[in-house]
Amino acid sequence: MRIRKKPWAEEELAQNSHVIQDAPGLKGKWAEYFGNENPIYVEIGCGKGGFLRKNAEAYPHINFVGIERQMSVVAVAARRIEEELPNLAFVLTDAKNLLELFAVGEFQRLYLNFSDPWPKKRTYKRRLTYRGYLQSYRGAFGKKGEIFFKTDNRGLFEFSLNEFCADNWKLSNISLDLHHSDYKENIMTEYEEKFSEQGMPIYRLEARYGIETKETEGNGIGKE
Repeated sequence: MRIRKKPWAEEELAQNSHVIQDAPGLKGKWAEYFGNENPIYVEIGCGKGGFLRKNAEAYPHINFVGIERQMSVVAVAARRIEEELPNLAFVLTDAKNLLELFAVGEFQRLYLNFSDPWPKKRTYKRRLTYRGYLQSYRGAFGKKGEIFFKTDNRGLFEFSLNEFCADNWKLSNISLDLHHSDYKENIMTEYEEKFSEQGMPIYRLEARYGIETKETEGNGIGKE
């Protein structure tokens, strides 16, 4: 996602209570930051924050952290929050820095929504579902974890299916046309709303390891 640089972005980041100023300093202390022991779900590339904002409103018993590397995008996401959401935080950083932000096992789920498909063959290692990334996520999750992945790009989806299988993740709730499936708990991103209006299919899957199927049945939020 590319948006024009906002002249007010730095000030917004500095004063908005939902933006973490020293995220590495919270490593191992996120429960203290949120003031509870609730599960932590992380979105990499959270964009303008609509997906996480709606999740935070709908599921107050879950803590949500959005990671985004573009300053103006994070500023927009934070400014759009109309009321305090104590279970929502944004971090301005790169996805490669997960282990600098979280202790092993400190978060339980990753959302990868409409990530850059990096369509050229020579750039496949930059895709967030490339097995090198998947292995780094495993390192951050620890004994168990799950990834919820959505995209409008069929090529990226097929690539991702192969990568998850090659890295021995268990797949479920695979959809080649999410909005015409029987999945009832979907919360849309800004991109997804736009693509849906254009009649484009949305591809989705859930990938897990170290979690039994009986733990993950139901509404997709999880049964902690």
